[in-house]
Amino acid sequence: MDPYCLKKLNEERHARRAAILLTDMVDGRDRVIRQGDPVAGVLGEAVRTAFLSGKSGIAEVDGRSFFLNVHLPPPRLVVIGAVHISQALAPMARIAGYDMEIVDPRTAFATEERFPDVTLHAEWPQDVLEARPLDPYTALAAVTHDPKIDDSALAAALTSNCFYVGALGSRKTHAKRIERLLALGLGEEQISRIRAPIGLDIGASSPAEIAVAVLADVIKTFHARELLPSHELDRTA
Repeated sequence: MDPYCLKKLNEERHARRAAILLTDMVDGRDRVIRQGDPVAGVLGEAVRTAFLSGKSGIAEVDGRSFFLNVHLPPPRLVVIGAVHISQALAPMARIAGYDMEIVDPRTAFATEERFPDVTLHAEWPQDVLEARPLDPYTALAAVTHDPKIDDSALAAALTSNCFYVGALGSRKTHAKRIERLLALGLGEEQISRIRAPIGLDIGASSPAEIAVAVLADVIKTFHARELLPSHELDRTA
């Protein structure tokens, strides 16, 4: 691999940005393509498909063969609230390949005893998300039922390009949440991104069942996501 391409690819991976190492199978030349970079024609369609699927492979374009080595950031699930749902969700997310983090300023709940082997932040969400910004490969689920904790995290999610935003609560609870978010200056279109009640509608009632519904909804949304144009991705760089 060309040393310049290796350096560029490592930079993209470190910044949690998707990239493809494109290799011309005829002359061996490499090229790094960032998600959102303009690539025209048949090759552009192959690149788009590769970014969506995350699968590497060979593309035949105008009699030439190209190998597309896809590098996607590991999907990340940020859960606001160290509650029973989060306890059930943590091992499920790990099995599904998601890097899960839990954020809750309530130190009585956010303990290593309750959440072993989970990245845990016993801090306010606005502080954590400022230091660890959301990105297009991050999902956020707010499950504390406490506006003082959930609302700031939801506002951060709605002004970022994270692929999923969900919040626990009934439709009545969510209607009040909408009023608060509007008062914070968020637009109706932004707020409409929130999946509330959170999770797929499977009739879930127990914390474990709700955790299944949430993870299933996150996975479904990830695979149905649309690729962002380059100017939108630049906002997360």
